[in-house]
Amino acid sequence: MILGLFLCAITAMNCGTGKQVPPVPVRENLSSESDGIFHYRVGQFEVFMLVESQREGNAGILVGVDEELLRQYIPESGFFHTANAFLIKAPEQNILVDTGTGAGGVILEKIKKSGVEPDRVDAVLITHLHGDHFGGLQKDGVANFPKAKVYLSSRERDYFTKTNVNDGAVAALAPYGDNVVTFEPGELGSAFHEIFPGISAIANYGHTPGHTVYLVEDGGDKLIIAGDFLHVGLVQFANPDISASYDMDKEAAAASRRRILDYAAKSKISVGGMHIVYPGIGNVEIAGEGFTFIPVQ
Repeated sequence: MILGLFLCAITAMNCGTGKQVPPVPVRENLSSESDGIFHYRVGQFEVFMLVESQREGNAGILVGVDEELLRQYIPESGFFHTANAFLIKAPEQNILVDTGTGAGGVILEKIKKSGVEPDRVDAVLITHLHGDHFGGLQKDGVANFPKAKVYLSSRERDYFTKTNVNDGAVAALAPYGDNVVTFEPGELGSAFHEIFPGISAIANYGHTPGHTVYLVEDGGDKLIIAGDFLHVGLVQFANPDISASYDMDKEAAAASRRRILDYAAKSKISVGGMHIVYPGIGNVEIAGEGFTFIPVQ
């Protein structure tokens, strides 16, 4: 019921303004909400949104908001918080974007249900080094994706393995050795850093020092896999200047969130996120000082 309220709230209404929003046209449907797998096509790329976990959400993580504002956007019955990863089937390789926490092997099983064995994953793109995004890289010191290279921003790796050491991140990367590849993501308004044909990295700093989002594009279709660009979509799409307690640099995170949403809305690019409830992908429209998110169906 809570999920239904959430989808109703962000599909039918312009974040409390009453504006009716038409649904996004249905694409090829190989999805299963009960399995927590949503299939989406970007040109020749097949993208699978994989839900690792879902629990009751907590709007208390938002910084500087009052109860009056929350009542405008949060149903009395509450809302769900989800944790997702994304699998991309490219013509010649399989690419995972983030791994979840690794708890219970949930993401590994959903990768298999999507038609890929873990040892057939060729690359893992990491948005940032928080445990719910890298935890599934390894178990007991053994790589869960033994043939994969791991890609992440050099700024992110340096911060969490040298400047402010996260032992979990160090342990997660260790089994991959020289197969950890770092890069400098491109900036909006300039050339993006292409990692593979059709897949580029874009800087989205603030949530963490090297937080990176990934643009997938082919044949005119585009999707931004935006990591932790937001945490409470019911509030933050309409109010992108509100940050969460998890954002390390809250001002920078808010600026990055607004920039990526503005870019997606004006460029008509779909957006997927690690903390957007099923289907986890939708389109963004400008609405006043904020944005409306319209889930795909």
